[in-house]
Amino acid sequence: MTEFTPQIGLTLLIITAAVGLFASEKLRVDVIALLVLIAVTLTGLIEPAQAFEGFASPAVITVWAVYIVSGGLFATGVANLLGERLLRIAGNGEVRLIAVLMIGCGILSAFMNNIGATAVMLPAAVGISRRSGVPLSKLLIPISFASLMGGNMTLIGTPPNVLAASILSERGFPGFAFFDFTPTGILVFATGIVYMVLIGRHLLPSRQPQDIQETYNLREYFSEVRLLPDSKLVGKTLAESRLGSDYDLNVVAIIDPDQKRLIPHRDYCLQANEILVVEGRIDNLIRAKEALGLAIEAEHKLQLSELTGKDEITVEAVLSPRSRIAEKTLREMHFRDRYGFTALAIHRQGRVILQRLRDVRLQFGDTLLLRGRKSQLPALQASEDFLLLEPVNYATRQTKKAPLAGGILVLVLLLTLVGGLHISLAMVIGAMLMVLSGCLTMDEAYQSIEWRSIFLIAGMLPLGLAMENTGTARFLAERIVSLVGSLGPLAVLAGIYILASLITEPMSNAAATVLMVPIAIDVALGLSADPRPFVLATVIGASTSFLTPVGHQSNVLVMEPGGYRFTDYTRVGFLLNILLLIVVMIFLPLIWPLF
Repeated sequence: MTEFTPQIGLTLLIITAAVGLFASEKLRVDVIALLVLIAVTLTGLIEPAQAFEGFASPAVITVWAVYIVSGGLFATGVANLLGERLLRIAGNGEVRLIAVLMIGCGILSAFMNNIGATAVMLPAAVGISRRSGVPLSKLLIPISFASLMGGNMTLIGTPPNVLAASILSERGFPGFAFFDFTPTGILVFATGIVYMVLIGRHLLPSRQPQDIQETYNLREYFSEVRLLPDSKLVGKTLAESRLGSDYDLNVVAIIDPDQKRLIPHRDYCLQANEILVVEGRIDNLIRAKEALGLAIEAEHKLQLSELTGKDEITVEAVLSPRSRIAEKTLREMHFRDRYGFTALAIHRQGRVILQRLRDVRLQFGDTLLLRGRKSQLPALQASEDFLLLEPVNYATRQTKKAPLAGGILVLVLLLTLVGGLHISLAMVIGAMLMVLSGCLTMDEAYQSIEWRSIFLIAGMLPLGLAMENTGTARFLAERIVSLVGSLGPLAVLAGIYILASLITEPMSNAAATVLMVPIAIDVALGLSADPRPFVLATVIGASTSFLTPVGHQSNVLVMEPGGYRFTDYTRVGFLLNILLLIVVMIFLPLIWPLF
C-alpha cells in the first residue's frame, strides 16, 4: 500500500480547493484551472518545465481543431441541413418528435461539439413546438441530454474522450481509435432515447408558452410621453437626452405628430410634440416629467402588440455558445446601433430584469426580448453572438460550401481510419482546409474555438501529472480497491462510474476526466485488469451531467427557452443516471472484457 506523504496531502488539498471553487461558481472555470496550474508548480509537485506542457498536449490540440471543424460545419449550414431533413419526418406527435430530435442532436454531437449540436437544434425545436402545439418544455431537455450522450459515440464527440485517449497513451497503454467508443456510445444513446420516450417525457414539465408580455412582466412598463414645446429635450439627440442613464427609461418607439412610428436611434433629433414610447417604472417617469418638460399621455398603457407595426418584429434571442459579448453590457457593445434592435427585457435563471438593461452584464444562457425592424432581422440571425428562437434563415449561411465542409469532415475520418494519422494531426489538417477553402475565415476560426474550455483542459492537465508524480492517484486507487474490492471488480467499476458522474456535476466534464482517469488506470492496475474499460466507465460517467442545469453548457442553453426550473433536471436526470449505470455495468464488460 502507498503510504500517505506530505506531497500526497498537498495534492489532495489542491484537489479539494479546486472542487470547492468549481462548485461555488465564484470564479470562471478557466481561471480556476490556471490557479491549479500555478499551485502545483509553485508547491514543487511538478517541474516548472512541465507546467505548460498541457498547452502543447495532443489532446488540447485535437479539441481546438475540433471546434474549428465544427465551426465550419455550422457556418456552411451542414449541421442545419441535416437537422432540417430529420425534422421533415418528425410529424406532430410528442413521442415521435422527442425521438427524432434526440436522434438528430445525437448524430450531430458525435461529430461536432455538444453545445454546437444543441444550438443547431434549438431554433428548429422552437419552430416545431409552435407548429405542432407540443410544449417546448417537453422537447429541450431531451435535446440537451441527447447532445451529451451522443458525444460518447466517437473519439471527437466530446473533450473527455480525447483527454482519456491521450492520458492512456501517455501512460504507455493502448489508446482508443476513432470508433472504439461507438459500441458503448450507441448503447448509452439508445438507452437515453428509450427512457425519454417511455418515462422521461412524463417527468418533464408541460408549460404552455405564455403571452410574451406576461412572460417578461411588461404589463406595467410601457407608457407614452409627449415632448412639450418647451421641453429640455427638444433639439437634442436621443443619446444626449440621457433618458436611460439618468432616469432608467428605455425609449422603444417614437411617434411623430403625423402618427408615423419610428425606430429609436442614438442620433435621432427629438422634436416638439413627438410621443416617446418608454419602458420604465412610474416613479422614474414622474421624475423625468418634472425635470425635462414631458406630458404623460392619459394613463394609456400600451400592449406589446401595439408597439409592433407591420414593418417591425419582436423576437427572443439567447446568447450563443460562440458569443463574444458574455460579461459585456449592451452599452459597451453599442447594441442598438450595431443591430438596430432595442432590448426590452432580459430573462435570467427564472427572473426577469427590466431596469437599467444597458448596464447589465450579459451571461451565457440569458434570453433577451428584442424589438426592431424586420429588415434588420437577417443581420441578427447571421450574428455569432445570438441564437434566435426562430426558424433559422439559411440564406445567411454559406450553404453553397456545405458539400465541401462535409467532404472535409469525411477526409479527416479517412486520414485517421485509413491513413493512420494521429487524430490531432488529422483534425488540424481539417481545420486548415476549412479556412483555405473559404468555409471559414481565420478570424471566424479563432471565434469558433471555445477558449475557456481550452484553458480549462490545459490548466488541469498538470494536476493529473501531479497526481502521478506524487503517487496520489495510486494512493486513492488503493483505497477504492480496499473499500469495495472484496465485492468484486464489477463493484469497483461501478464505484468509478458513480464517482465520475457525481464529481462532474460541480466541475466540468473535462476537469472531472483529468481528475478521475489517472485514478481509474491505477485502480485497474491494482486489480491486474485492462485499464480501458475502467477509463471508458469514467468518461461515460463524466458525460452524464443530467442532475443540474449547471452540469453542462448544453443544459444552461435550454433552461430559459424551455422555462425550466433547477429541479426539473434532477427529476428527469436522476432515473436516467441510475438506468445508465445498470446498462453500462451489464454491457461494458461484455464489449471490453475486464481481464
